[in-house]
Amino acid sequence: MSPESKMHECLSKSSFSKSLSPGQNWKSKSMRIIPEEFLRSSHECFEHRVVFIVPWNNSWQLWLHPDKKGLFMIKEDWDEFVDDNFLGPDDTLVFTHQDTMYFQVQIFKKDGKEIISAPLGVEHKKETTSASTSASARTTTRGRKSCANVQNPERYLLNPQNPYFAKTLTKTNYMLYVGPPVVRQYGLEFGPIDSTMDFILPDGNKVDGLTKCYNGLHGFLGWADVCKQYNLKLGDTVVCEFELSGSVVAAVRVHFVNE
Repeated sequence: MSPESKMHECLSKSSFSKSLSPGQNWKSKSMRIIPEEFLRSSHECFEHRVVFIVPWNNSWQLWLHPDKKGLFMIKEDWDEFVDDNFLGPDDTLVFTHQDTMYFQVQIFKKDGKEIISAPLGVEHKKETTSASTSASARTTTRGRKSCANVQNPERYLLNPQNPYFAKTLTKTNYMLYVGPPVVRQYGLEFGPIDSTMDFILPDGNKVDGLTKCYNGLHGFLGWADVCKQYNLKLGDTVVCEFELSGSVVAAVRVHFVNE
């Protein structure tokens, strides 16, 4: 299938697209509106927020506000999404509604090719490492790499044969999503919805999780507890290593990427 055909196929679903017209830039107010036609046809009520998820598993929560011209994404949230993805003047975005507030976002370049990995050169502000440490290892602030492009991520794996992906934390970390490219690359399978799984941390502790699937988009609840207990912050990067039972994901081993 050609890149152009793939883009048109995506638009045939419950979706909408955005691209720039003359005189616009990605931070123009007109780019922040949720199209009225989509709102009418979706039969959903997006009163407060939406969550955008890209193929390399990062996600952004964007708060909404209505005005007399329509329903808009908050400027600060939209601008962060634009900056994090280095959107160019010839890019086209396709937003496909997955479930309730969740949207899968695909970014296509001028030639129609889809971007399926984090843009090169992404930089985040690094967290300041505290000189003091907590009595609990789970609340210790660590210096961690803040770049999505981890050099040689395989070196963090307990078993180099296991499937894995690197994830940089964004503002929304309610669930750990596994992007379709990762699923396809490794032929991953998942347990029944709401079946239990574990997050395994470097100190040997485990955090309970649940398997979820929203319209074909797989993920694990419990990720927010991991982020809270281990003080993971915006811009931190982790390597997620899958522990399998056959080809079914039974656990996610989380590796902190230290500076």
